[in-house]
Amino acid sequence: MAIGPGQYDDVATTVRTETRAEGVIILVINGRRGSGFSAQLPRALTLAMPAILRDLADQIDAKGPAV
Repeated sequence: MAIGPGQYDDVATTVRTETRAEGVIILVINGRRGSGFSAQLPRALTLAMPAILRDLADQIDAKGPAV
């Protein structure tokens, strides 16, 4: 995984600051700057990011198809 600012790092900073979150991961599909993602996480969560995303995918799958 690349370390350093992502394509939407400024947006991630805004979201993290406004929500007072410990960390954020944003995924943008076909945005103004194209598709991409940015993550701002403490080191421990950065290392756990693949597991966090798998868990999120499982939660989405469990909800069934969107209508």
